[in-house]
Amino acid sequence: MRIISGTEFDEYWKVGAETANDGTVESAVKEIIAAVRTEGDAAVRRFASRFDKSSPAKLEVPMPEVEKALRDLRSSDPELASAMELAADHIKRFSLKQRAQFSDFEYEMEPGLTTGQRVIPIEKVAVYAPGGRYPLFSSLLMALIPAYCAGAEELVIASPPQGNGLPDKKILAAAGIAAETVAAECKGKLRVFAVGGVQAIAALALGTESVPRVDMIAGPGSMHVVTAKRILFGEVGIDFLPGPSDVLIISDGADSSCADFAAADMIAQAEHDPDARAWALVPNRELAEQVTAALERRLTQLPTVDTARASLDSGGLIVVYQGMEEAVRIANAIAPEHLELHIADADRWIPSLKNYGSLFIGNLSAEVLGDYSAGTNHVLPTMGNARFTGGLSVRHFLKTVTTLRCAPGEGFEKTRRAAEVMARAEGLEGHALSAAARG
Repeated sequence: MRIISGTEFDEYWKVGAETANDGTVESAVKEIIAAVRTEGDAAVRRFASRFDKSSPAKLEVPMPEVEKALRDLRSSDPELASAMELAADHIKRFSLKQRAQFSDFEYEMEPGLTTGQRVIPIEKVAVYAPGGRYPLFSSLLMALIPAYCAGAEELVIASPPQGNGLPDKKILAAAGIAAETVAAECKGKLRVFAVGGVQAIAALALGTESVPRVDMIAGPGSMHVVTAKRILFGEVGIDFLPGPSDVLIISDGADSSCADFAAADMIAQAEHDPDARAWALVPNRELAEQVTAALERRLTQLPTVDTARASLDSGGLIVVYQGMEEAVRIANAIAPEHLELHIADADRWIPSLKNYGSLFIGNLSAEVLGDYSAGTNHVLPTMGNARFTGGLSVRHFLKTVTTLRCAPGEGFEKTRRAAEVMARAEGLEGHALSAAARG
């Protein structure tokens, strides 16, 4: 864990850590996409045999298997089932509140000239649910429920098959909980496929004999999955391109629990993987050293200590800031995925903080609550992308389109004549004549 001053930050951040890219991942991904494009299901099954735990004869999972997985979870682990149901309900309620912010309208700008907006759900949405060491059933809830609440007509889940030819049972149970939670308010046909990795993204983007072509793919994944989403963007819509997870904690040291809370939340982030990044901004060296000591205490009790320590050793950082202005400048430069404010007067800071994926206000607002159960989304921009986008939400599954309604009137005539003049100035006579024909 490195400790630096605020004045040293700029140089540290400028140098950064460059990620090597020899093109190997992209080349492998393009090969799989090309095969799925030409061979369809046959290619999907071939790559499943190479990369997944099984290659099922039937790619689509019968819905009774989803229902069974949910029944089994409620029987074997009712506490987890209840926790997932609470999380799903919170995600639904938050998503419906978001959906209510998007509405159709018509606005008469001038007599004869009426502009408008329609908000239309994307029809066919796919959610990719990773199934590696830690199957992310929480990410499935985070992506599937907003898509339902947006009004998607067809929803598709793709997740890697396990040894029995089905996706992880908790993934299936989460699908059942999501569908059950939204049933009263949101409609949409759900289908589930035991397909993973690049071949899943390619199948969803292009369509195969068994897997339907969709309009939009959302959800996190490995470097190969993210690369596939990037390459296929344009043939299919995507949410965004997530990378290694990160958190930035700003502490004012006013509370005796500050060091321990900061350490707990930094470790929660660092245990994701060695490339995850945990950073903290503190007002003095004493608190920085207290956080470091708390990290060491907590690491000794952590089952995932090897991953967390690798992350903290390679990219963990504590910056000692001098005043609010410097801390805000550093936070906006980092543009973290998660920004926690362990600050007594947090509301005074918030207006100046511009770049973050999700904001956690007060030291009780642990990022892990957003990860799982509070209702806000945990599929968020990483690698500084919070400079230009927010996290996954209902809006990703909506299209905002415009309308124009014209009738004889002064406003229409002025607008028609302006279009004619501008088109002719650009040398597009056909455009000008189209406008002139309505004069």
